[in-house]
Amino acid sequence: MEFDIIITNAARAAVGPEALILALAAIGLNMHFGYTGLLNFGQVGFMLLGAYGTSVAVATFGWSLWLGVLLGLILATAFAITLGLPTLRLHALLFAIVTIAAAEIVRILVGSTDAIGLTGGPLSISFDAGAFYDLNPYPDGPNDRYGAGTFEFTGQQLWVMTVGWTLVALVSVGVFLLVRSPWGRVLKSIREDQDAARSLGKNVFTYKLQALVIGGLIAGLGGVLDAIKTSGADPNGFRPQVTFFAYAALLLGGLATYIGPVLGAILFWFLRELIESFLRQLVAQTWLPDAIANFFDGAEGIISVGMVGLALILLMLFRPQGIVGSRNEMQLNG
Repeated sequence: MEFDIIITNAARAAVGPEALILALAAIGLNMHFGYTGLLNFGQVGFMLLGAYGTSVAVATFGWSLWLGVLLGLILATAFAITLGLPTLRLHALLFAIVTIAAAEIVRILVGSTDAIGLTGGPLSISFDAGAFYDLNPYPDGPNDRYGAGTFEFTGQQLWVMTVGWTLVALVSVGVFLLVRSPWGRVLKSIREDQDAARSLGKNVFTYKLQALVIGGLIAGLGGVLDAIKTSGADPNGFRPQVTFFAYAALLLGGLATYIGPVLGAILFWFLRELIESFLRQLVAQTWLPDAIANFFDGAEGIISVGMVGLALILLMLFRPQGIVGSRNEMQLNG
């Protein structure tokens, strides 16, 4: 068993593009759930619209990549407004049901056969992200690798990571400034007791809508980066479990904290890849019985998600506030 490879694979995933995209989704979800108390189960819908807005603009309309990025963010914002206007007065559980349904409706429409001419339908959509990679300062030849052993990246991957983690840092600072402002203090009061906030003359609905738009915009930015990373979008990549991965990252790191969503996303991908790498090495061992090897072979992803879920359950039992969270922030009043 090559434990050095297992650890470096996990470390690579923890700082890779997937982790930073999940971090953006979790930061947006933190704005919704952590600071405002909105039980949003449709976060992946904002990511999908960010990714498909970028992809469709370039591949179907022939626009520049930067106009595509703008379109993706506009669609994520429009989705937040369209979703929030009729639903934000609902009870928390009803709002959760509506959000997961809305995200699934958007995914099914985008992936339908009737949308092939526009979005590629179930066949996905591809575009040329050359305008982004033309700015890449890292040489990206066949022999150009950055890192050592299995902890290495191509020049393109390193460029995506540089831009992505910079955006994660900027967004985190922006959230920090917003939440520490008078506006942010109103959000927290709404989370704790929205009737009390309303009695003080605060327009609870407007504040909730603003938080929904900001959090959705951040998630949409994650979708834009996902589209650029893969030079396209696939409806199967935006299933409901992506939202629950974001919740897992948020709960692992800590609700209503500035670094918690980022730390949670890093830890989520570290644990997931650690388990998958271990299982792949285990299957490769010739001494393992065929029945067990066949069971593990190809099921590493499912098992790893299940094990991360188990770790999350244990964390909720012994430290429900998350790694850097506070128990006071867990007292949400929906």
